[in-house]
Amino acid sequence: MDGAPARQQRIDVTYTCGECGADNQIKPREPIRCKDCGYRIMYKKRTKRMVQFEAR
Repeated sequence: MDGAPARQQRIDVTYTCGECGADNQIKPREPIRCKDCGYRIMYKKRTKRMVQFEAR
């Protein structure tokens, strides 16, 4: 290794608009706003990866 920091990929997250139901790809630091209707309540899509928690 040459000591250079590993570059992280920026992943766009898919959100669904609460008003019109359109899917929007939103990048980090981008304002949360629907690109179709301008509504500001967005719902994050559920991940396809299995998530498991250990209960006590």
